[in-house]
Amino acid sequence: MSTLLELHNVTKRFGPVEVLKGVSFSLEAGEILGLLGDNGAGKSTLMKIITGIYSLEGGEIIFSGKPIPYPQHNPREARALGIEMIYQDLALAKQQDVAANIFLGQEPTYRFLGFWPMIDKAKMETAAQAAIARLGARIPSVKYPVGQLSGGQQQSVAIARALTFNPKLVIMDEPTAALAVREVEHVLDLARELKRQGISVILISHRLPDVFAVSDRIIVLRQGTVVADEHTAQTSMNNVVAHIVGAH
Repeated sequence: MSTLLELHNVTKRFGPVEVLKGVSFSLEAGEILGLLGDNGAGKSTLMKIITGIYSLEGGEIIFSGKPIPYPQHNPREARALGIEMIYQDLALAKQQDVAANIFLGQEPTYRFLGFWPMIDKAKMETAAQAAIARLGARIPSVKYPVGQLSGGQQQSVAIARALTFNPKLVIMDEPTAALAVREVEHVLDLARELKRQGISVILISHRLPDVFAVSDRIIVLRQGTVVADEHTAQTSMNNVVAHIVGAH
């Protein structure tokens, strides 16, 4: 495997509060990394720096072998690099159908009578079906309103939308929160499918069984520092919990 993402001594503060205190770790291509830590540990801030919402204050982040240019880096640039983040609220338009959500803001068009741009609904539905099939997701129809889908199916739509940008890295923020057991396994299968396609995944979760089920490595943040970076197969839930709460 080749290294996709490298963080070197990343720091960030908001006023007098130092949120990140020299975070360093790497992520391999096609690797699933579990990112754990209590509330306030710095997980969200770190991901927002990677996705261009925040700028870092010190240190360096290298993606695909090239330093990410801060402070110019922004969400549009992150997407162009191949970085996608799926937030806990999924940011889906619940009243729209699956196809419309997958292509929200980037709808294919044609010119009616050679003049007026119109959304190419047929092309959009065909491409949306291909994106869902690529994931192996269980969706009744791409014409189905997203608001009527289950939580796991909505996660499928959000991931399929991310795949339309050909990502190298997908960050999943609490993807299994508030899901039924059967739905959880479906979402974990989606993460495994991304890995099979060579896409790296950072999985942020408070649900340790889910992280242990799919991750290759686990990183624990506590008070803005990396306190553990371990291969999942070589650690235990008790050990990780001890790192999270500071018992080590």
